Amino acid sequence: MEPEILELESFLPYRLYRLADSISREFSKIYKDRHGLTRPEWRTLSGLGQRGSMTATELGEQSAMHKTKVSRAVAELERRRWLIRTPDENDRRVEHLALTKAGLAAYREMVPLAKAFETELLERLSAEERAAVAKGVAALETSLVSDRK
Repeated sequence: MEPEILELESFLPYRLYRLADSISREFSKIYKDRHGLTRPEWRTLSGLGQRGSMTATELGEQSAMHKTKVSRAVAELERRRWLIRTPDENDRRVEHLALTKAGLAAYREMVPLAKAFETELLERLSAEERAAVAKGVAALETSLVSDRK
């Protein structure tokens, strides 16, 4: 009897990973060309731009990045003077991260570019396909979140 074979090309987790990676790489060209940012640096910039202030732990959870990548991205954005760290008043082991005026300006410059990229990506699909993708992704997210509880 032949052992079962897993065809990666039709395995949904693999297909979703490849698709997400392809989209992320395509979008990365925009922030890399504009500001020389890496993916972790962009995720850090955008997370702080969206939320205002976060700890490195919160940033890692929000962006699904390993703490090492968060740490390196934070250090680079701090070196650029786009980010500041403020020690927590109650726990000196915790630092709150926030964008400086320069970091916020870079984030605000990127927001319309990110939205335009998303619009162009979605315009490749029909209205029905866009609705199906949104519904399917939401269903998978809901299912996976409820499985963790």
